[in-house]
Amino acid sequence: MEAAFWNDKRPAGVPNDIDLTQYSSIGDVFERSCKQFADRPAFTNMDTTLTYGELDRLSGNFASYLQTETDLQPGDRIAIQMPNVLQFPVAVFGAIRAGLIVVNTNPLYTAREMRHQFKDSGAKALIYLNMFGHLVEEVAPDTDLKYLFEARMGDMLPGLKGLLVNTVVKRVKKMVPTFNLPQAVSFKAALKASKGKTPKPVSKTLDDVAVLQYTGGTTGPSKGAMLTHGNLVANMLQVYANMQQLDKDGKKIMSDGSEIVICPLPLYHIFAFTANCMCMMLAGYHNVLITNPRDIPGFVKELKKWKFSSMVGLNTLFVALMEHPEFMDIDFSHLKGTTSGGTALVKATAERWEGKTGSRIGEGYGLTECSPVVCSSPGDGLARLGSVGLPVPGTAIKVIDENGVELPIGERGELCVKGPQVMKGYWQRDDATAEMLDADGWLKTGDVAVIDEDGFVAIVDRIKDLIIVSGFNVYPNEIEDVVAAHPKVANAAAIGVPDEKSGEAVKLFVVPSVDDLSIDELKAYCRANFTGYKVPKHYEIRDSLPMTPVGKILRRELRDN
Repeated sequence: MEAAFWNDKRPAGVPNDIDLTQYSSIGDVFERSCKQFADRPAFTNMDTTLTYGELDRLSGNFASYLQTETDLQPGDRIAIQMPNVLQFPVAVFGAIRAGLIVVNTNPLYTAREMRHQFKDSGAKALIYLNMFGHLVEEVAPDTDLKYLFEARMGDMLPGLKGLLVNTVVKRVKKMVPTFNLPQAVSFKAALKASKGKTPKPVSKTLDDVAVLQYTGGTTGPSKGAMLTHGNLVANMLQVYANMQQLDKDGKKIMSDGSEIVICPLPLYHIFAFTANCMCMMLAGYHNVLITNPRDIPGFVKELKKWKFSSMVGLNTLFVALMEHPEFMDIDFSHLKGTTSGGTALVKATAERWEGKTGSRIGEGYGLTECSPVVCSSPGDGLARLGSVGLPVPGTAIKVIDENGVELPIGERGELCVKGPQVMKGYWQRDDATAEMLDADGWLKTGDVAVIDEDGFVAIVDRIKDLIIVSGFNVYPNEIEDVVAAHPKVANAAAIGVPDEKSGEAVKLFVVPSVDDLSIDELKAYCRANFTGYKVPKHYEIRDSLPMTPVGKILRRELRDN
């Protein structure tokens, strides 16, 4: 369906298209927003707040340091490996202002995963939290990393509080393993060294790559989706357009410069990176960063402090919050909308949440290759359970059969997307790009969808073997390749199985090459080689695996048995 199909189907106030020509780059959006909302809070973490003006100044300091104290050039890649702390947006916008390409990196990656991403991207610089320094020390010699910037948890906090946090993290909680990186520069010291300096303007166009966001696809090692300034600015404008929705009285539901948004999802993940780090900037919203959302008591305590307008999360997180005995002590009177993305929302969870908070959860749909938002549910009680909503303005979608023929309304088929948010391609992977993106700009998602007469979209299945654990993509090929490297493993297969807490969990099937391979041994090996959400939850040792005549593992048979 062309984008015009949805022109009369969007809620009041939501435009049908966006004007991408009003901005020249992410830096342009950032500069204008920081001027417009200079005195407004931008990000809060650990009871410390940065205004938009302060974010402008600090990111400018870092950009100046990169330009004057290193030989990094516009277009060079810089990896950022931090959780939700104030240093993250400072580093991201500083790097972008210096003309660098940001490589978002999960701080919980194992050394193997880090090594691949740094080598594949050709990153020349890395900003990391000191609690991951031991892994940086291990992998850095195998990469092109030339500049290391070390941040500490409390460095952005004022005076004695920052010192206390750093001491507790290192000495009391012992969360900082011993490492030796004498070449690393303190991130705090870099900001101080360039205090008062103004970065040199860097000319960037909407066609220039801004971010390499790694995703695995369905085969081979993870690939870097090239997201341009235009892709990300488009998605900012598309999400912002949806925030123009009017309520039943004809008033805007969300107001620029006056909303508080809770951000528990990691900023290094494309969902929160675009939604919170980028889109909320355009609207001048205040993001409250939750560093460790798994600490539910701490999370609930933080929520009690705020009269928040919006929150994004996952099914798992919503359930955990509602189970806490003090959940109903939170003030939900200002909550205008709750958004779920990354994994399927369970009906019972949605109903409980609405009953307790008065806010209906609206599901959305996206993928890394689309920057990521493709569809979003309307607010003001118009969201439909089981639907991911309507395509964001300026987006065309269609469903096709196995021969590529477009199917009519109500038919199931593979969902394809076309719009300004669709990636430029995969970094140095022309073959993989051609498999997913055709010459006319249609991107094949691998997801099976249905479009109804009202234009609402439902995701009903997946063509790919992708496993989604708590909103994170897990790729069977990666699991199988690593496990197969175990000296006692002859063959391996991984599938996703339903899980009440995480939506899906990884189940690993192994054919041993010797008789004494134990499941405990496999578990230990997987924990050492995968970040937490990729570690299989279920294990089964078999004599053989179902395969095609040419030796391809039949995962579908494993799922059906």
